[in-house]
Formats: sequence, C-alpha cells, structure tokens
Amino acid sequence: MLIPFSNIYKVLKDVNININGILHIGAHECEEYPHYIKEGIDPLKIIWIDALPEKVQEARIKGIPNVYNAVISDKEEEVTFNITNNDHCVNNRESSSILEFDTHTIEHPQVKLIEKRIMNTIPLTKFFKDNNLDSSLYNFWNIDIQGAELYALKGAEDILKNVSVLYLEVNTKHLYKNCPLLSEIDFFLSEYNFIRVALEMTTHGWGDALYIRQP
Repeated sequence: MLIPFSNIYKVLKDVNININGILHIGAHECEEYPHYIKEGIDPLKIIWIDALPEKVQEARIKGIPNVYNAVISDKEEEVTFNITNNDHCVNNRESSSILEFDTHTIEHPQVKLIEKRIMNTIPLTKFFKDNNLDSSLYNFWNIDIQGAELYALKGAEDILKNVSVLYLEVNTKHLYKNCPLLSEIDFFLSEYNFIRVALEMTTHGWGDALYIRQP
C-alpha cells in the first residue's frame, strides 16, 4: 500500500468512520495482514481473495483465515489469466492480471509473462452469495488486481451501498490493455457518492487512491 494503513485509519477516525470488516481483493501474499491487525482489525473480519490457488494455499499455510480463490470481474466468463514474474522471482507474480500488458512492458521491463491459464471470473455480488457471506459486514474494500479494479466494482453495484471506504490501485497510463484510468473510476464512483480523498502515484503511471462515501 503506497498510503500506509495507519494513515488511512487516522483519516477515517477523524471523520467518524469505523471499520467493521475488510474485503481485500488481490491478496497476493497478504502483506497488509500485520498492518490491519496492528490497528485492531479482527482477523476473522477480513476476507482475502486471490486469483491464484497457489497464493491462496500459501496464505492458508501461514494460518491466515478466510482466504478464497476467485477471479473477480464484472461478469461470469472464461478468460485468459496472465501470470508474471516480478523482480526476477517466479513465485512473486504480483503483476498477474486478466488484462494483457500494454505500457507495463516499458515501465517495468524486468517483469515478464511466464504463463497463461484459462480461468473463470465471478462478480463480487455472486461471490458473496455463493460463499454465504454477508456483504454488509465489510465496509472497507481494498482492491489491487492490476488494472481490473473498475471491473470488480461494476460486478458489485448491488452491494456498494454497504461500503464506506474504497482503497484502489489506479492507473493514469494504460499499463494494461483497456485498463480503466483514474478519471473513469472517479466518474463511476461519483455515481455512488464516493469522493476521492487521497492519491499517491508512482512515476510509472500507477498508484493508490482512497475514496470515502458521502452520506
């Protein structure tokens, strides 16, 4: 997270928003787990989702609860999932996405495509239903799925009313082919009364944004 969770937690306290649960899509190695716990978040009130079953298995071996394997998007369909290395580490795979590289190959030439897998996507609304989970119990969403964040949000329109805070990876360049840009995400979320309150960008055209839903 480019914006430390401790800073986000302070911002939310200042506006009287309490986190009742966290949905984290793009779990990867659950790096944020200790930061969530440090701020008093109950680990049983965190849902983790990752597209790669091997990453889910790694998290479960670590003893992290509520880790699910799913490819989140705006609809159910068969897709080619692009799996990458990162920092020359084959097991890292943090740039993996349902989208293909565009300017990512220029911005991060060391990151290479190492595998393509046929996988099935699922919208968030159906994910919650299929897993008998109550979406109203998770009012803080952290979505980091490499250019597909808006797709995930569009597959959750029925339950966005339950969300108070969104923390999203965003792009101002097309690092991935057809990836929605920051302006498109801002516009979509404005329809649901979300206001962007913080933004931290890298020099590569990607970064993190924090949105809070207004009453």
